[in-house]
Amino acid sequence: MTVHLHPLANGLSTDHPVPGLPFVDDSHIPLDEGPEAIEAVGRNQGEGMWGRYDPHRASGGWRAFTTDPLDNSLGWSVRYHPQHGRTVLLMKDDDTSPLHSTWDGERLLFRAGGYWFDGAAWFRPGQVWDPVEEDYEKRKARAAVTVSAVDMLDRRADAGRASVVTVAEIDAEAPAPVVENWGDHLALWAAHRAERDGALPLERCVVDLATPELSGAQLIGVPEMAELGGITASTLRSYISRGNSEVPQPQATVGGRDQWARAVADDWVEARQRSHEGVRAVMSAGDRDQLSRGAAEVRDYFAADFHGTLWGRPDVRKRWILRARNEDSVREIADALAWNVASSLDRVLPTHLLGHTVENAVLHDFAEAIDLDRGVRARPKKSAKAKDWLHLWVSRPVAGMLAWFIRHHPESAHHYIGEITRESHTRWDIPAKDTLSTLHQCVITEGNLSQEDAEAFFALLTPPEKND
Repeated sequence: MTVHLHPLANGLSTDHPVPGLPFVDDSHIPLDEGPEAIEAVGRNQGEGMWGRYDPHRASGGWRAFTTDPLDNSLGWSVRYHPQHGRTVLLMKDDDTSPLHSTWDGERLLFRAGGYWFDGAAWFRPGQVWDPVEEDYEKRKARAAVTVSAVDMLDRRADAGRASVVTVAEIDAEAPAPVVENWGDHLALWAAHRAERDGALPLERCVVDLATPELSGAQLIGVPEMAELGGITASTLRSYISRGNSEVPQPQATVGGRDQWARAVADDWVEARQRSHEGVRAVMSAGDRDQLSRGAAEVRDYFAADFHGTLWGRPDVRKRWILRARNEDSVREIADALAWNVASSLDRVLPTHLLGHTVENAVLHDFAEAIDLDRGVRARPKKSAKAKDWLHLWVSRPVAGMLAWFIRHHPESAHHYIGEITRESHTRWDIPAKDTLSTLHQCVITEGNLSQEDAEAFFALLTPPEKND
């Protein structure tokens, strides 16, 4: 998932500092007292203040956020993992809740415009949706190396040249402050950590990642990014200025210009191709009406059909003479055209395809209902032939489609409901009356077929009484 993360500073007690950002005094936030205490700082404490925490049951960790009590325009976001420690970020207060919603599951750290760390590996910003997993695909950063605090500490660093920033010195509306001598500040942070009990060793304090994807040669700007996406640079800049969430966050800013990793840009292009707009473009008829190919075929058929009606028939064509043109004649022509459409529904939605689809959808719902009803069916029966079919059901979308089928193609619906009844009896020994009763009820309650129409239609499906 593309994460638009805008921290203003590291908390002093963080285990994973963000390079370049200053360290800020977080001693007025009860970080060591647990997530409930963090939440309580802001929750229901006054207008414009809020706090929340949520546990991570899989890992035993948690995440929390709160409005800063000293400056309500700022807020603190905290992520804790029992093995990987704690990350503390000072942010705009409006950004804490969105991050809280994203900062769950395996995502422990975010760096370089949405690259994220799960404790073992680094992944690119999630952009390509996986419909099976119902989440964005996890795509590993190539040859990524984790950079720790030990790797970043420099012998030449001088903690005496650094200082800890206070909340009062942070302006939420100003650009995020960047520390030029960050090595000195990291040294001061390390000195503070030495005074903390139970602090993670510095070699386990993750600071950054290094990957060929983020090398200067692999970074591209707005013009190249737009070209890859098949849009103009001005269009891309417009997307960015409007905060379009589909545009990934840049990985770097060079000379005041946004830069993206080529790998991230390629994922963005793929995500665009897989979007609704991308699918529409692939299946477009390519004409000025921007119709899909199937819709264009329907249009072309009826355009030819209407032309034949309006121009090919002399009795209709003569109505275009001005003295013969009146409301009644126009209505007659409109009725003739509407009849052409209504009698050609099979060209829009072929009944043989729809019938098989509805039949299989109903049988699928029956199969799920029977699986859930195994406990009922396993109870002792009064006789060997007696069965309890108490919980047959059809889902609302399938019932709606079945009702539509009955209203628009009653003779085909009659045939396929008969097939459903026969197949249900063959597979599960369901009596025909139970199948028909279920379908009768569902098209009324879920499919909006009137009771009168349903009763009249299903009366023609009820098996005839057998003579004794």
